[in-house]
Amino acid sequence: MADLAQIVKAYDVRGVYPDQLDDRLVELFGAAFVEVTGATAIVVGHDMRPSSPHLSASFAKGAVRRGADATLIGLCSTDQLYYASGALDLPGAMFTASHNPARYNGIKMCRAGAAPVGQDTGLVEIRELVETWLVEGPPEPAAKPGTLTQSDTLNEYAAHLLSLVDLSALRPLKVVVDAGNGMGGHTVPTVLAGLPVELVPMYFELDGTFPNHEANPLDPANIVDLQARVLSEKADLGLAFDGDADRCFVVDELGRGVSPSAITALVAERELAKHPGGTVIHNLITSSSVPEVVRERGGIPVRTRVGHSFIKQEMARTGAIFGGEHSAHYYFREFWNADTGMLAALHVLAALGGQPGPLSALVASYDRYSGSGEINSTVDDQTARLAAVREAFADREGVTLDDLDGLTVTTPDWWFNLRASNTEPLLRLNVEARDEPTMSKIRDEALALIRA
Repeated sequence: MADLAQIVKAYDVRGVYPDQLDDRLVELFGAAFVEVTGATAIVVGHDMRPSSPHLSASFAKGAVRRGADATLIGLCSTDQLYYASGALDLPGAMFTASHNPARYNGIKMCRAGAAPVGQDTGLVEIRELVETWLVEGPPEPAAKPGTLTQSDTLNEYAAHLLSLVDLSALRPLKVVVDAGNGMGGHTVPTVLAGLPVELVPMYFELDGTFPNHEANPLDPANIVDLQARVLSEKADLGLAFDGDADRCFVVDELGRGVSPSAITALVAERELAKHPGGTVIHNLITSSSVPEVVRERGGIPVRTRVGHSFIKQEMARTGAIFGGEHSAHYYFREFWNADTGMLAALHVLAALGGQPGPLSALVASYDRYSGSGEINSTVDDQTARLAAVREAFADREGVTLDDLDGLTVTTPDWWFNLRASNTEPLLRLNVEARDEPTMSKIRDEALALIRA
């Protein structure tokens, strides 16, 4: 078995090999989850990966042995698990490796009300407890074990999402949806049922081996099929969900990807119309157009680090109404501060279907700058390369530097962020500028330093 600390780190972020994350270990995690959260009842769901049903059952078994009641909601998207955690006010566990390849699996855990469990909010304590039990033997069963029940929350989840968006003015739309053989194939038909939407499904068959393409729409190669289908169907737009369907990517009627920053700005504007003067969270590598739109609409933008735990913490701290990331995670106060790509998709449908123009025209006002997207470089020494980039740009006129998350270099005409990966020997570069030539110049200069 691999080092447990490595397993738990991957387990919270990217998933692990099922031959490492076995039933015995997962049962201990279920017991530790109950112990650390103090839960008397939990809710557990899983995705379509072959290993997910039995791993989720083992986790529930561990919780029940420690005296907690466990409700198994079966096949669900991650945001459907968050719905159950919020609506039932219970801690939850979702078995999924999100967009990662079929051989992986892992767990996303949350406290009651979909509050995150991360390195600073209980994950370390859970890991340490499991480590102890692996050495000293499993804990004694509770004097009174919990109960195990099953429930299906799909219809309630769909009804809740639909209650949060005014779709009364929606005109008929033709929508192509690529579920990537992931959980979108389970949730999309129920959520869109009854709307004036002609649904064109792609890869809706639940298959954790991902026979058509990886369920990672962040990689442009994985939305090529969707782009072609939107054009051939003459559809109004396309939607692509990742494996656990908590992220949603959008393609316009011309077959072009719409940046998640533009979607963040669009949804922020709609949420600010409902909650004037509200706070909107954005991570530091979303486009500058996001805070600009928020300010223009009378809101308060708050910049934060990359990552769902940081976004959720800031959502709770500031009482923010909405938050968005460059990776197409969208967070809503009305959804327990949790991320749901499906709710963001409903906002896009409502915005598009509430006016006569095409999506490309609708999002044009939110797409104000030229961006590089995230560029990864393998390096031998992350610290040394970051230092070299800092030194090269520090003394330039008009430059400001900050270290909120990696290194961010900002001028009035461009900015870039350079961050080290926590799990691989990579540096991640994002560049944005007022025009394409400037962006390309800064991108190439930074890459030359990074890859020297």
